[in-house]
Amino acid sequence: MADAPVRSHFEHSGAQIELLTWGPRAAPGLLLLHGNGAHADWYSFIAPLLASRYRVAAFSMSGMGGSGRREAYSISQWADEALAAADAAGLFESDQKPLFVGHSFGGFPLMTAAARYCERLAGVVIVDSPLRPPEDREKHEKRRSERGFQPSRIYPSLVAALARFRLMPVQTCEHLYIVDHIARTSLQAVTDEHGAPGFSWRFDPYLFRNFSFGKPHRDLAAARCPVTLVRGGRSKLVTAEYMAHALKLAPPGTKTFEIADADHHVMLDQPLAFAALVGELMGGVGRGVGRR
Repeated sequence: MADAPVRSHFEHSGAQIELLTWGPRAAPGLLLLHGNGAHADWYSFIAPLLASRYRVAAFSMSGMGGSGRREAYSISQWADEALAAADAAGLFESDQKPLFVGHSFGGFPLMTAAARYCERLAGVVIVDSPLRPPEDREKHEKRRSERGFQPSRIYPSLVAALARFRLMPVQTCEHLYIVDHIARTSLQAVTDEHGAPGFSWRFDPYLFRNFSFGKPHRDLAAARCPVTLVRGGRSKLVTAEYMAHALKLAPPGTKTFEIADADHHVMLDQPLAFAALVGELMGGVGRGVGRR
């Protein structure tokens, strides 16, 4: 984590998008995309493990992290942001097409990107993204809408805010220093309605109020670049049944991997194994493995 990224922003469709980059320009490109409510710094302990060989970028989707907020959000918009982030980071400067990796909710925009921008990508890697059957997806969306939307809570101190941080879905993690790093980079200093200083989470609490999920399952089936599906071996969010469902929808030739001793937050539980797998997939792209 001492190998700090270059931090910048670029404008896309009226919002400023947070971008973190590591490694030399013109090296083979790798884009890393976070999950729901997360941000680019979820990869600031992973990217340095790969930056000696690759140009690595991570960005915060609009409405999350240090990126701007919108009146409405969609999977389609975030797919466009992913391509724009790769362009802003110089990932297309290499002779080798870039590889996109998305964790959890971040896998859905990459399904759309795989169908929409397939000719520009070496492939997409979908990591523990819960591609639910239609009936389960409807139940999930109904539960989300029933919870309603509340403004972000403001905590009186950093200590109080850190004490409330939880991984979702809730799980333990052996590497507490990584969880602490993510918690601290998930917070921002704010003032409450009375002008008192405090801290709140760096995401739009109304993100799903005007939200379009689209049809990423259809886009996955339409992908014309190589697709890889990855799950954590202990994941309760992406069950073996959900993985089998995703594989049925994915294009022919899709590869699957399981990272042992990992729950849903694979890169937190097994950071070295996660980085090694991504590096292996990047090497396979360079050797033409998996090209269609």
